[in-house]
Amino acid sequence: MMSGGYTSLDSEKISGSVPVASGPDHVAVKFAESNLQTFPPSEAQGKISGVFRPPADADDSFSKPARGSSDDSQPTGWTRTFSVAAYKSYFDVDTSDVLERIKDSLLPFKGSFTEKTADNPDLYGPFWICTTLIFVAAAIGTFVTYVAHKLQKKDWDYDINLVTWSAGLFYGYVTIVPLGLYLLLKYFSAPSGLVQLWCLYGYSLFVFIPASCLSVVPVEIFRWVVAGIAGFMSATFLALNLRAHIKSAGESWFLIVAGIFLLQLALAVILKLYFFTITVGN
Repeated sequence: MMSGGYTSLDSEKISGSVPVASGPDHVAVKFAESNLQTFPPSEAQGKISGVFRPPADADDSFSKPARGSSDDSQPTGWTRTFSVAAYKSYFDVDTSDVLERIKDSLLPFKGSFTEKTADNPDLYGPFWICTTLIFVAAAIGTFVTYVAHKLQKKDWDYDINLVTWSAGLFYGYVTIVPLGLYLLLKYFSAPSGLVQLWCLYGYSLFVFIPASCLSVVPVEIFRWVVAGIAGFMSATFLALNLRAHIKSAGESWFLIVAGIFLLQLALAVILKLYFFTITVGN
């Protein structure tokens, strides 16, 4: 029935769904059930799906950081070596961890330091121990020289080179010696972690901080005794913690351990001779 250009439809024919016209330019559309508990969905759930589907990786943008976000700016590959984020894990320690490791360094005969720090060697403690030792050694050495000059009523001039030489000695020692040992052990097929060696050597220097403070006592033989005890404790701490690992280097292991021990003793002697040997001019 038609009236005014309109066609009336029978109500029986309009019940149900309206079929979608199909053709070369049309797609059959249906709605799948939605699953809102996971995001992004693993399948095309809750999305319009049909004969035509986008590429399999079209939804990867949901799981990738947006352009300009902090993750997008993180360096990758070899450039990561020059980023701060690459070294965050080596400073992931708290006060109790550092104090526990310092205590172990003062108990050299335990030889369990490397086992305790194997999973989490840090550079935080070694950095601050080394930095503290630099200023303590320079300050105490300067004070001892000052007192010696004043007791003999001699003129005294501050030597700024003490800080410079102290920084070069301790920073250089704790960086270069572990690096050389790392290469040596690698040559003998007994490689060790470089960061773990830096950690071990850094904590081995802590005993020289109280030794430097005790060197204020104006008795030469006492200063030598203090330097000797500190050097022996530090050298023993290194040798016993590295001995078990270096034994795998073959017959040369004893020479390597002996070299480590003697080199640490030499550091104690240099510390005594350079910072706490007082000469008062005429």
